[in-house]
Amino acid sequence: MAKILVAGEIPQKGLDLLVEKHEVEVFPGETLISEEQLKARIQGKDALLSLLSTPVTKEIIDKAPNLQIIANYGAGFNNVDFEYAASKGIPTTNTPIASTAATADLTIALLLAVARRVVEGDEVCRTVGFNGWAPLYFRGREVTGKTIGIVGFGQIGQAVAKRAAAFDMKVIYYNPRRKSEEVEKSLNATYVSLDELLTQADFITLNCSYNPSMKHMFSTKQFDMMKRTAYLINCARGPIVEEAALIEALNEKTIEGAALDVFEFEPSIGEGLKKLNNVVLTPHIGNATFEARDAMAVMAAENIVKVLNNEDPLYVVNGVNKVKSC
Repeated sequence: MAKILVAGEIPQKGLDLLVEKHEVEVFPGETLISEEQLKARIQGKDALLSLLSTPVTKEIIDKAPNLQIIANYGAGFNNVDFEYAASKGIPTTNTPIASTAATADLTIALLLAVARRVVEGDEVCRTVGFNGWAPLYFRGREVTGKTIGIVGFGQIGQAVAKRAAAFDMKVIYYNPRRKSEEVEKSLNATYVSLDELLTQADFITLNCSYNPSMKHMFSTKQFDMMKRTAYLINCARGPIVEEAALIEALNEKTIEGAALDVFEFEPSIGEGLKKLNNVVLTPHIGNATFEARDAMAVMAAENIVKVLNNEDPLYVVNGVNKVKSC
């Protein structure tokens, strides 16, 4: 019977797959497991189901010489030292696809919320109230017919493009590799350089995966290139955007607004952002639906079961496609 550590509480559907034949330890409660707690609990374990918010460092991996797989619960995996895991022959997996619809939905929800000042209007209604309809009162920006610039045109970016089509939006995108003519045609999407996207888009959505080279990909220079009426929506990763530069751009009206589901120093959110009424903030809920979180739990658990059954896992992110020989 293999020993599995689940680094935080996950939906029961995933746990049911693990407890059937294995010994499972789950870190309880809503607080995140600390580094020291993880180091202590991972000793003697054969598999780790880690959470996106849990760093899995070289030191932690070294505490578990029997470790056969790190199954990360999340589409991202920059919290895991997956290269070091690869050097040890340990596959690292993630849970893509399951997050696509939920994250694309939230991207559009945030876009609409900030453009039409939904959150701001809700606060007014709940506090000071309003005197009635008036021609110049509480105007926002229409979305229909505008240009959306999508940074990152993988599964989530393409799903955003599909949803944007319902608003007759012109879709332009930037991606490290241009997509096929077939994909572009099916989504009525046009490939452009990042600079072109910055200057042309009315709404810029970040839907890309993250690596350290992308830190501060959006900073003062990029905001200066954007339209003064443009909005930035980030449902990707916080460090892509330099928070201090964004706060300055919003304060100075360099851009008109922003909507953020992720933050540079997450879970901390800059006080400067909280004070602005031209920014909408959500607590990293991109894939926080019952459907997506259940699917993610099942995917992570199934990969652990595969490896423990001496089968190759799916969605390997570090090139270790064969199970570790013991």
